[in-house]
Amino acid sequence: MKHLPEGTRIAGSAVPVFSLRSKGSFGVGDFGDLCQMIDWCHETHQKILQILPINDTTSSHTWVDSYPYSAISIYALHPQYIDLRQLPRLKDEALQAEFDTLQPELNALTQIDYERVNNAKNRFLQFLYQQEYRSVCRTKAYKQFLADSAHWIDGYAAYCVKRDKAWAERPADWILEENYYRYVQYLLDQQMTAAHEHAKQQGVMLKGDIPIGVNRYGCDVDMEPRYFNMNGSAGAPPDNFSVNGQNWGFPTYNWDEMLKDGCQWWIQRFQNMAKYFDAYRIDHVLGFFRIWEIPTHAVHGLLGQFQPSLGLSMDEIHGYGLWLDEQFMTRPFIADWVIDRFFPGKSDLVKSQFLKHSHDDIWELRDEFSTQKQVEEWFETKAVYSLHVTQEEMLNIRDGLYSLISNVLFLRDHKNPHLYHPRISVQMDPVYETLWQHDKDNFNRLYNDYFYRRNNQFWYEEAMKKLPVLMDATDMLVCAEDLGMVPDCVPWVMNQLQILSLELVSMPKDSSVKWGILDRNPWRSVCTISSHDSATMRMWWDEDWDESQQFYNQYLGHGGPAPHPMPEWLATDMVQRHLNCPSALCIITVQDWLACSEALRLEDAGAERINIPANPRHYWRYRMHLNLEDLRAANDFNSRIMDMIKNSWR
Repeated sequence: MKHLPEGTRIAGSAVPVFSLRSKGSFGVGDFGDLCQMIDWCHETHQKILQILPINDTTSSHTWVDSYPYSAISIYALHPQYIDLRQLPRLKDEALQAEFDTLQPELNALTQIDYERVNNAKNRFLQFLYQQEYRSVCRTKAYKQFLADSAHWIDGYAAYCVKRDKAWAERPADWILEENYYRYVQYLLDQQMTAAHEHAKQQGVMLKGDIPIGVNRYGCDVDMEPRYFNMNGSAGAPPDNFSVNGQNWGFPTYNWDEMLKDGCQWWIQRFQNMAKYFDAYRIDHVLGFFRIWEIPTHAVHGLLGQFQPSLGLSMDEIHGYGLWLDEQFMTRPFIADWVIDRFFPGKSDLVKSQFLKHSHDDIWELRDEFSTQKQVEEWFETKAVYSLHVTQEEMLNIRDGLYSLISNVLFLRDHKNPHLYHPRISVQMDPVYETLWQHDKDNFNRLYNDYFYRRNNQFWYEEAMKKLPVLMDATDMLVCAEDLGMVPDCVPWVMNQLQILSLELVSMPKDSSVKWGILDRNPWRSVCTISSHDSATMRMWWDEDWDESQQFYNQYLGHGGPAPHPMPEWLATDMVQRHLNCPSALCIITVQDWLACSEALRLEDAGAERINIPANPRHYWRYRMHLNLEDLRAANDFNSRIMDMIKNSWR
């Protein structure tokens, strides 16, 4: 089903597997819970269920591994999703009793305790391996799994052994055998394959998620280093989620190498996804046109540049009427007034500790503080003992130094030092203020040409080298997350290849409107209200009362003051309007479905947020407060959902 039949319109839900909760799960959603979620979708006449990535992210055995977009393997599934109910019980009754006692304790937690859950599940699997492996390894099914996974399973198993040998808190009885990791992946593959088959039987499409990046220290990079650029990190330029841009820490792809063998790495990745899914979301599809590449010495995304892209020569910069000194263009501008602005009340301290005098009232960073990474490392190890300031003041000084370092007009190209890129969002910084008005006008003209026109044809050609090949690798329906700083060439490619776009009222693609107009959504699109990266519908409603008041009166057409918190009738109205739109797929998050019932939804709307993109160390631990059994038994609520879907002709 690479393309939907013309005119098809269906409704569905979005929820991470880890967020699911049932009476029998083990403190985190699992593949058994996924089957129950599929049943709920079927029972309420929904035809598609979207989940977040389910690949193994275990690199440190700490809560940091909870980030589902940092896979250590593009093939291996995360052991946390194993459904212990589908496995044999341990023959050692005392051991089994230990896990039977722990299950309700972990399952009662309001949020996931990532470390306890994963340590417990891994410990259970260790005992099960010792009990069952000798018989399982002789079966035809196990041998077939190894044969089908031959291109990755051995490398993954060897990586896991190496990783766990370095794990300082490894239990004394931890088994470091490659066969153990093969065995666990076999079990996970069986359960996820069964969940996919169950979805097919229920008439529910499963939609997966393909992250744009992989873990810098994962086995994919170990096994195929030629495919990656390790001297940069992938991220995103500033947007509504983060004013400093986002630094994801992933290596960027060496597309020149990938294209030499016809993108086999990607083709195998997509084909492996097709075992479990009928559709997929390409995370950050803009990365197939160009990626925001941040040097490894930077912390923030502000110092990134698009790669590949056509940098500017000095002659071209002069052609815009900008006759600026190269050092002024590319070095941080640090004057006394800038220091006073960034470090109120702490200017003398900052000058004595971090800066050196250049000339007049101009300063430079000391060599040991010339990069954001150097600043970050110093503050992590020494600042508390030497600055004699409060914790808040220390963080303010650190962040101020980050801002000083990024206070530049242009960045040198990562590959060619004779080419330059205007620094993103520099109009907000002091160095831009120093320009004469005619230089500001000329710089803005250059800036707009560079970011919105110069690379369009070039990026179109880059995407068309990659995306058609990957789409042809499977029959899965192709959807894309095409939000952010979107160049004009993106819709050219999306339309040509018939890829479904993502449409959010809060992030309109038409710059002439404040909120997206639902009736104008293209049929070939996915419509939603919120996502794992944004505030939920109820959270957004209460974040800015002036904004929601305007939306209530002008967009929704209601009179009077906007009610707070959002009542169920208003949530229902919002969802119904989205269901009614022309988009082929309308996918509503579980949190936004539940907002339509004051009896079922979580009282604290803030506790429903899944991710905060501006925080690179966010702990992904949201879990539904409602058991799936209770959700499926909520007859009145489920009948309302069925009516809403029926009334929208989906």
